[in-house]
Amino acid sequence: MRLWLVRHAQPLVAAGVCYGASDLPADEAATQACAAQLAPQLPPGVALITSPLQRCERLAQQIQGLRPDLMLKRDARLAEMDFGCWEGQRWDSIPQSAFDAWTTDFGAHPFGGRESVNQLLQRVAAVRAETLQQGGDAVWVTHAGVIRAMALLAQGIERLEHAEQWPRHAPGFGEWHQQPL
Repeated sequence: MRLWLVRHAQPLVAAGVCYGASDLPADEAATQACAAQLAPQLPPGVALITSPLQRCERLAQQIQGLRPDLMLKRDARLAEMDFGCWEGQRWDSIPQSAFDAWTTDFGAHPFGGRESVNQLLQRVAAVRAETLQQGGDAVWVTHAGVIRAMALLAQGIERLEHAEQWPRHAPGFGEWHQQPL
C-alpha cells in the first residue's frame, strides 16, 4: 500500500507570515499545473483525501476534474497545525519567548495556544490508521506539517520530546512524494 503525500501550491500570502490553519487560497495556475502533472500518475480508483482548507481542496478538486474515477473525501484531520494567536502574524514579530517555550517542550507545548505537535501527530495517526484499514493506495492532499508528521509515523514515532526530532524536509509547494503506509 502506497500513500501519495501531495502538498498544496504556493498560498497567496506574504512571505514570512505564519499561516498554518488559516484558510488561504493558493496560486490557481500553480494548482492547475500540479493537478495536470499528478493526475495521470495516480492509480485507477485510488482514494483521494484532502484537507478542507481551500489551498488543498482546490487542488483535490482539480485532480478529480481530470480523474473522475477518483472519489474525493474531505478530512479536517489533514489540516495544517493550528498556530492559534500567531496565525496571520509575521514570524519575525513573534516574541522569542514564545519560540523558547515551544522548543523547550516541543511535543506538548501548544505554540500559539491551540495545538501541540503531539496533538498534530495524534490526528494524523488516526487518519493513517483509517486509511490502512480501508486498504489500497491513497492520496492525501495536505500540508507540510502533516507530511512531516507522516514521516515520523512511518518510522514508528508517535510522540516527540525535542524540536530536533521534527523532520526538516517536506515536498515543496505543488510537489509530492510516495511512501509506504
